[in-house]
Amino acid sequence: MQDSTDNKIDGRTGIGHIHLKVSNLDRAIDFYHGVLGFDITYRMGKSAAFLSAGGYHHHIGLNTWESEGGSPPPSGATGLYHAAILYPTRAALADALKRLIAAKIPLEGASDHGVSEALYLHDPDGNGLELYRDRPKSEWPVDAQGNLVMYTRPLNLQSLLAE
Repeated sequence: MQDSTDNKIDGRTGIGHIHLKVSNLDRAIDFYHGVLGFDITYRMGKSAAFLSAGGYHHHIGLNTWESEGGSPPPSGATGLYHAAILYPTRAALADALKRLIAAKIPLEGASDHGVSEALYLHDPDGNGLELYRDRPKSEWPVDAQGNLVMYTRPLNLQSLLAE
């Protein structure tokens, strides 16, 4: 195994999009477009759709190519734990929470991690989602030596909704 200092990835690298297998395309579109507000950029009939925020070609791909009518993976199976959707501001995250409440979609958790604030839930196909916003780096918690100190504390939802 190589030492990580000898084999660093370019710091500008990012994760571009997620592509999810879903059991019912219309139901998935109702959630990602109707509830969360992503725009539909392209639809391939009843088999796939691509959605985005801000005019990008796609942040989310949805398809039924191998999964139409299927069920979520069983508990204890390997696979994606969750996809994380980064919101640009606290107000935008608050808007997402308001959309979830209006659609009666339950949260499974809400956490303050010091570096970020996050809402946790599942989409209609059981895919885990984290909706979050990062705090500015200048606000990240550090110890006396300047090392990052992340934590998990309950997120104050009333404070978030007040945004």
